[in-house]
Amino acid sequence: MKVLFAAAEGHPFIKTGGLADVIGALPKALKEAGVDVRVILPKYRGIPEKYRLQMEPVQVIEVPVGWRNQYCGIERLDYEGVPVYFIDNEYYFGREGIYGYLDDGERFSFYNRAVLEALPAIDFQPDVLHCHDWHAAVIPMLLEGHYRSNPFYSNIRTVFTIHNLLYQGVFPYEVLGDLLGLDGSFFLGAEYYGNVNFLKGGIVFSDHVTTVSPTYSQEIRTPHFGYGLDGLLNARADHLSGIVNGIDTKVYDPATDSKIFMKYRNNLNKKTENKIGLQQELGLPVAPHVPLVAMVTRLVDSKGLDLVTRVLDEMLYYDSIQFVVLGTGDEVYERWFREAEWRYPTKLSAQIRFSDELSRKIYAGSDLFLMPSKFEPCGISQLLALRYGSIPVVRETGGLNDTVHAYNEVTGEGNGFTFTNYNAHDMMNTLRRGIAFYNRPEHWKRVTRNAFTGDYSWDVSAQEYIEIYRKISEPV
Repeated sequence: MKVLFAAAEGHPFIKTGGLADVIGALPKALKEAGVDVRVILPKYRGIPEKYRLQMEPVQVIEVPVGWRNQYCGIERLDYEGVPVYFIDNEYYFGREGIYGYLDDGERFSFYNRAVLEALPAIDFQPDVLHCHDWHAAVIPMLLEGHYRSNPFYSNIRTVFTIHNLLYQGVFPYEVLGDLLGLDGSFFLGAEYYGNVNFLKGGIVFSDHVTTVSPTYSQEIRTPHFGYGLDGLLNARADHLSGIVNGIDTKVYDPATDSKIFMKYRNNLNKKTENKIGLQQELGLPVAPHVPLVAMVTRLVDSKGLDLVTRVLDEMLYYDSIQFVVLGTGDEVYERWFREAEWRYPTKLSAQIRFSDELSRKIYAGSDLFLMPSKFEPCGISQLLALRYGSIPVVRETGGLNDTVHAYNEVTGEGNGFTFTNYNAHDMMNTLRRGIAFYNRPEHWKRVTRNAFTGDYSWDVSAQEYIEIYRKISEPV
């Protein structure tokens, strides 16, 4: 089985969110399961120099972008046994950041076409092209429109994974012909209020669609979570699956993690040493027995920040807790947490920045991990928190519902604390329930043991993807 992953970002080369973690970890799990898997990414300016120096040139080709041809360099490096190819074009990718440019439609039209044009050049004929999110979503449509009659491409099948349906890649109608080189017969498959919707094209033209959790695959078939595509997703329900994400359990392992204060495995005493180190680093009072609640998140509405800002003052005033937040995002939330830190300097640390090292220290040093999301396609943070023994407090949505199970004090089952309604006081009461069990050692040992012993690897999910690859590749 040969599979090529196409995505806009991938760890450790370039990352803005959970998509990069998936592209960094899932191919390794597939390789261990016997799949010949490779990855192809844009070569951004922001890729660290140490990786750029390892890239070896493969070939230079020209890529059609509508009526014109554009330069495309192809480079390769092998990372932990997985070949990774990079599409080089300074005009499109030699910029700061990844997304947010006015010509993103042209930039990723080029990338999608370049992936298909590159296959003969890299001498790789995949059984399956696995495309991720809107940035790679028109590959299946281009395959049908330009390449299917070519014997090299005739048997290639496609899987399209939706990581977040909110971001769809909607561009003017002219993109269809001017950039993708497709005629009007393809417009219906990608039409969205008179525009071209890249993500819709991926749903319509791929052989199978997946989402990053079973619950999210059901939620997006409703008007509330479907963002205008729920009808289409219901129509494709027989070709839609939800497969929960995993994490790289070798990279994220508290027993070997050199970035935390003290390595540990299933040991609450050593975890407490990490808590003390975190309190000292952040300038909080060293208080080993005070519950430390954490958030590592983008500071945006979808992460439930409006719930947090409504009740956190009350909790910090009345409850014996400490709270740390790490992340960047909307200015209104950045400012709110900075001001709250000024009001509660002994209880709140607001780290308005991105830091992988500090995030690991927070996972290792916190007792409870708060994720009150409005929606969460899968979520990686709760899996990392569980891996490090920080007990999640989450709303029952998307992948949070699939991976965090409410603790039952009678049976001793469950690895976290959950609430259903998107309500600030439901969140606060659930968090206080978690704090209450933190202060009851016999129960806290049980819930943390459940967290430590869970399987958060990609092994099971990788087998589910392989089953899909096999199913769609079978002769009709």
